[in-house]
Amino acid sequence: MAGHSSKSPKGAFGLAILGLVVLGFAVLYQYFGLTFLNTPQKGGVENDIGTYYKVTKVTDGDTIHVAIDGTDTVVRLIGINTPETVDPRRPVECFGVEASQEMKDLAAGKSVRLEYDDSQALHDTYGRLLAYVYLEDGEMLNRKMVAEGYAYEYTYMTPYKYQKEFRGLQNLARVSKRGLWNPNACPQN
Repeated sequence: MAGHSSKSPKGAFGLAILGLVVLGFAVLYQYFGLTFLNTPQKGGVENDIGTYYKVTKVTDGDTIHVAIDGTDTVVRLIGINTPETVDPRRPVECFGVEASQEMKDLAAGKSVRLEYDDSQALHDTYGRLLAYVYLEDGEMLNRKMVAEGYAYEYTYMTPYKYQKEFRGLQNLARVSKRGLWNPNACPQN
């Protein structure tokens, strides 16, 4: 057809629409893709049942260190709190030494698997990775510490995956007078 160039208004409009669509997908991918689809793996790993890390240090009854890809990572156990032993602003609390020792006995030098909880932030306000921690035999340390009376159930702002279970375990420990619930655990001075 004479007088028609290969760049007709219809073709230019189509290319503009295609460009906008591609740009739109790029923006959506950038926003949603990086935020939801390609989120860097939590602590270097996903909740992979076969990935274990060496516990390099036990800070206290609710905080440990693990080696993740050669990096020392501080892990705060979700859903529990133990009496303080290392906070320089506070004295060592009743049953804190026992809770810290129990965590050392259970976890020091062991290999553990981490489970993250979508209901919780990845890190707490101190930058510690938040996780449920499992030994190689499948036992969850968070659960065991509450069940044996070495930890309190602890909800920080948002209910977590095992909250109901941990509260039930705490009630059993209290009724059974285990650990910190034992009337003789903290003799009055």
